[in-house]
Amino acid sequence: MSSMKIKKTILISAALLLACSGTFAAKMAMPADAPASYEVECASCHMAYPPALLSEQSWKNVMSSLSKHFGTDASVDAKTQIEIANWLVKNATTRQKYIETAPENRITKTSWFIRKHDEVKPEVWKRASIKSPANCGACHIDATKGIFSESKIKIPVK
Repeated sequence: MSSMKIKKTILISAALLLACSGTFAAKMAMPADAPASYEVECASCHMAYPPALLSEQSWKNVMSSLSKHFGTDASVDAKTQIEIANWLVKNATTRQKYIETAPENRITKTSWFIRKHDEVKPEVWKRASIKSPANCGACHIDATKGIFSESKIKIPVK
């Protein structure tokens, strides 16, 4: 193979790798084996976050403090707590960029979240249709599908 063909192959491979890595980073699909209790118990108050948004330790911290779940008592029976906790831990992130233990157990306090949202002004989070950084679905059109692509964002005006 000529050196020109090798260079072309390397450039095409690098371009594909870069294109795919951005796409992968924006997708965190909900695992198909999600227990019904996760949707019933967790998504009744907020979006059912894909487990890959947090590390194992962060999910353990969240699930061990449900009686003080961000100002609300989100306690569930022991069987349900174990079922949800085991599933979250099993499906927690394995990607290095998301592996940190979330400060205050909040996705929105992780360094990757802050870095990805650094251009969002504080007053935007306070808009009536958004309310807080934790309301992913307010701006990320396909958030419930685990898709957080920058090309699929629509920030509400009000």
